[in-house]
Amino acid sequence: MNENQLLRFSRQIMLPEMDIAGQQKLVDARVLIVGMGGLGCPAAMYLAAAGVGSLVIADDDVVELTNLQRQIAHAEQSLGQAKVESARERLLNLNPDVEVTTMHERLQGARLEEAVAGADLVLDACDNFESRFEINKACIAAGKPLISAAAIRMQGQIAAFDSNDPASPCYQCLYPRVGEIDTSCARNGVMAPLVGIIGSIQAMEAIKMITDIGRTLVGRLLLLDATTMQWRDLKLPRDPVCEACSDQMCRAGL
Repeated sequence: MNENQLLRFSRQIMLPEMDIAGQQKLVDARVLIVGMGGLGCPAAMYLAAAGVGSLVIADDDVVELTNLQRQIAHAEQSLGQAKVESARERLLNLNPDVEVTTMHERLQGARLEEAVAGADLVLDACDNFESRFEINKACIAAGKPLISAAAIRMQGQIAAFDSNDPASPCYQCLYPRVGEIDTSCARNGVMAPLVGIIGSIQAMEAIKMITDIGRTLVGRLLLLDATTMQWRDLKLPRDPVCEACSDQMCRAGL
């Protein structure tokens, strides 16, 4: 890190849990964020501001007026622009030293596998089960930690998964494959600050996992009911017959 970076991140570096060594881990890290909507925007912004050196942001959508109620990386002048390009401009305004790679596409198949393999950690900030299952599968195959979150109406949830940990469940342990369910904000609605809260927690968990600080949400499911502002912290065990991760564990001899 140069002198400017040491000054920029000084309030984090003075934390004994972080110090210079932890900040350097952030600077050296590469994080993939799938989805530049209500969750991905605050997560990406806090990771860029905190000093993560390389961000890969993926989304196939463009900015619409209805997005501006909650997707805080975008602005009215971004209407019609690809979300990843709008977000890139915002992230570089926060921290010009961060390397931002944009992928204006719906990541799937080999492209998803390649992007996951090239990252140190993955954030699932998308809004449909099919994409979440595919991201989970790619993270298991590549041995990459995954932080997955969701927010709808007045409820939010977040969990972390680490396929390198034999005791860790995967996303499909939490949600076995089900029929098509419409979990979009367009159909169900969502309160603006809720996605900011949950997306910020995704960023915090990413920082903790990169720097080995504290206790992460691996093996836990955190639930928020914003109507009463009550949190629930549930233990999330691994499903021994999970279609996504049980075979992986067997192949690893676990």
